[in-house]
Amino acid sequence: MSRAFTREEDSENAIAGVGERPVSTHRNLVTERGLAMIEDNLADLRDILGKAERKGDRERIAVVSRDLRYWTARRENAELSVPEPGSDVVRFGMGVTLEGDDGKKVHWRIVGEDEADPSKGSISHVSPMAMALFGKKVGDVAAVNGKEWEIVKLSDKAEN
Repeated sequence: MSRAFTREEDSENAIAGVGERPVSTHRNLVTERGLAMIEDNLADLRDILGKAERKGDRERIAVVSRDLRYWTARRENAELSVPEPGSDVVRFGMGVTLEGDDGKKVHWRIVGEDEADPSKGSISHVSPMAMALFGKKVGDVAAVNGKEWEIVKLSDKAEN
C-alpha cells in the first residue's frame, strides 16, 4: 500500500514503536477519586503534548498521543458509582476488612480498574477477590484461590 494511504497517527506510532493501550471490555466503574484521577491525567498529558509539539519531539508526541487516546476513551465511558451510605452488603467503592483462617486481617477498597493499586489497599472491581465479595455481608465467607476469608467489617467512606 502506498504511504499516501496511511494515517499520520499510524506513522507517529511506528516512529516510537508504540502500540495502542488496550481498553478494558469491562464496565468502567469509577469512584469520585478515580474520576478525578482520569481528569488529572488528561490535563497533564495535554500539557506534556503541547511541550513535545513545541520541541518537535515526534517520539514523545507519539507516546503522549497514544496515552491521550486511552484516557479520553476511559473518560468517555466512565460511570461514577458511589456506595449507598450504610449498605450492609459489599458494593463497588466500599472498604472491606477480611480475616483469614490464620487470623490475619487485610483491608481492601473496591475501585475501578485504573485506580486499583493492591500495594495501597485497593483492588479492581473485576478482580477475583472483589467478585467473590460482592453482595456478601459481615460474617459471610468468601473463597478465593482455595483460601477462605470472613468479612469482619464494611466501610462506605471514601477514605478507609
